[in-house]
Amino acid sequence: MSNSKHSFKITSKLAGTLARAGEISTPHGKILTPAFIAGGTNATVKALTNDQLLSIGAQAVLANTYHLMLRPGGDLIKKAGGISKFMNWDGPTYTDSGGYQVFSLGVAYKKGIDKVTHSTRGDAKLATHNKTQLAVVDSEGVNFRSHIDGSSLRMTPESSMDLQWKIGADIHFCLDECTAPLATYDYVLEAMNRTHDWAKKCAVEHEIQAQIYQKNGLPYQALYGVVQGGRHEELRRKSANYMKDLNFDGFGIGGVFEPQEIPSTVRWICEELPEDKPRHLLGMGNQISDLFLGIEYGIDTFDCIAFTRQARNGNIYTKKGRINITNLKYKTDFNPIEKDCQCYTCKNHSVAYINHLLKAKEILGLTLASIHNEFFVINMVEQIRQSILDNTFFELKKKTLKYYPV
Repeated sequence: MSNSKHSFKITSKLAGTLARAGEISTPHGKILTPAFIAGGTNATVKALTNDQLLSIGAQAVLANTYHLMLRPGGDLIKKAGGISKFMNWDGPTYTDSGGYQVFSLGVAYKKGIDKVTHSTRGDAKLATHNKTQLAVVDSEGVNFRSHIDGSSLRMTPESSMDLQWKIGADIHFCLDECTAPLATYDYVLEAMNRTHDWAKKCAVEHEIQAQIYQKNGLPYQALYGVVQGGRHEELRRKSANYMKDLNFDGFGIGGVFEPQEIPSTVRWICEELPEDKPRHLLGMGNQISDLFLGIEYGIDTFDCIAFTRQARNGNIYTKKGRINITNLKYKTDFNPIEKDCQCYTCKNHSVAYINHLLKAKEILGLTLASIHNEFFVINMVEQIRQSILDNTFFELKKKTLKYYPV
């Protein structure tokens, strides 16, 4: 399935771990790994311009297929020339499958509520979102309601592939079913098998689309299979081997688990996946410890919207832990967030000014806070990459996790 315009090579390994530094090549440029992929849900990283993204070192952007399906729609993005031209981003792009949002939007994952309940309609399952929103999954796909207007929609492996090719990102992910943390073993097994069936269908449709697009002189778009299996070692290893045999261009690791579970869950998977293909931890990296643990156990790329979301709420990351910049004690602090930080915000503005902007609900406050947080996480992963090259990973991990414990 791989193409000459999409490749991955390892440049360095960290002895005694699964960590590696490498390079992913795409039609829109290279990604030096490990790398944090900026979360651009609606073909934009909230509150930031593309120039600002480039200035903080962002190498690539990941957009959300579910949200782009609802608006503006795949056909419009294709008409615009694909997502890169639509958003005027010249670097590499990813799109997820949309499956996570189809199943989880509105569901209380963080409250530990199992989204899966049995339906009286044959073998279909209901994914309970709230009193008005349900997703119904069957062997062929999932029916769901738009969170915008409540309209009835359906997504299948084939339609997800068709939509992602229209959007035109460099890297796609197969449609998968992500189970909730409290799902039973039997349901996790069922969902994993369904994910495997869908992956096979995605691979077939992907090749059909690739031939059509390449005949029209358009670049190849890579496809990653998604490993599922919950918190069960047997299932995770089985899923990894299944995806490996389908010869995808790379692999995503899906699921909902806590940072302390990364050393086991991620290790199980990465020990089975082929070493010469990239591994992406889907929607993870919202805690600094995720980055260190994920990379140590074999992850090459991450995506997460948490850092800009935290910024919009005044939660700011620093080398000595996270602060809430809207607190009263920062009202008269005329220093930058961090004196040695090289981001635009710290070079030009004080804590007191950002405190004022956020308290006054000025849009500029959201931008300045987001610039710093996104710079912090992208730069942190770059430091981790350099520490692999310099063999100083464990020193950096110890120093950083003192303030961001698992």
